[in-house]
Amino acid sequence: MRLGVLDVGSNTVHLQVVDTHPGARPNPTFNYKEEIRLTEFLTENNEINAEGIELLRAIISRAVEQSNAVQVKELLPFATSALREAKNGEEIIKNINKDFKIDLQVLSGNEEAKLTFLAARRWFGWSSGRLLVVDIGGGSLEIAVGTDESPEVATSLPLGASRLTQNFLKGNPYSEKSIRALRDHIENSLEAILPALVKHQDTDRSIATSKTLRTLARLCGDWFDGDGKSIKLEAIRKISGRLSEMTHDERAKLPGVSTNRARQIVAGAYVTESVMRNLDLRELEICPWALREGVILKWMDWMEAETD
Repeated sequence: MRLGVLDVGSNTVHLQVVDTHPGARPNPTFNYKEEIRLTEFLTENNEINAEGIELLRAIISRAVEQSNAVQVKELLPFATSALREAKNGEEIIKNINKDFKIDLQVLSGNEEAKLTFLAARRWFGWSSGRLLVVDIGGGSLEIAVGTDESPEVATSLPLGASRLTQNFLKGNPYSEKSIRALRDHIENSLEAILPALVKHQDTDRSIATSKTLRTLARLCGDWFDGDGKSIKLEAIRKISGRLSEMTHDERAKLPGVSTNRARQIVAGAYVTESVMRNLDLRELEICPWALREGVILKWMDWMEAETD
């Protein structure tokens, strides 16, 4: 069966196509991605402006065309924090679904955390024991902990790398004042969820998903003799300061850092450092599967149950 997952995120619209069947590992066959950075189109009233809506619709139109061209049998479209929190998000989605004949659904932050956790659990297997999974997107941070396929704790905070960059970081390179404001905001936000997570610190493996964290792992490997497959606390501490002192152009020249992520990788690094320090995590292992794979796995589980 050929499935397409259309991920309408804060940074990108990403179509991932896989061939699979119940009980099988999803086999990627096609990808189509365009950058959008929806947080840059938010008005003071927290609405996506006309320019952002027009761009979003154009990108979704092209993604749907690509989906049809590769003969996707079932398209699973979902939206995350940018559309979820925009005041006119519901209206935008309603019109998109009507005009493009798709069923774009908004995932809650907790649903994002749970689906990402499912993907990490399937990737590492039952032998990996108790997992703590961290995901940093463009609009939000998700953390989930548990021993089963459904986490015991799943939480989401508006600490995405794109959102924080847009709201806090000023200058090129970023000013020390804006960096301090960013770090204070991250620390204050994490305080709200720490009581629920502290008792779950005793985990067997701590896992990182998302493009931001994969990029940071690569930089840790390049700069501190790592393997590019993990993030160590000491390394991310050093990287955060080093990245913040660079200009956008300097960061864009780093291996694995796109022009889009050159602006927001600093915020992503400080969120990572703060989460690891507050939860006393010495290392995060990179998982190649994340939210999109979780959506596929959940849908395939449902299909299998329907046919039994």
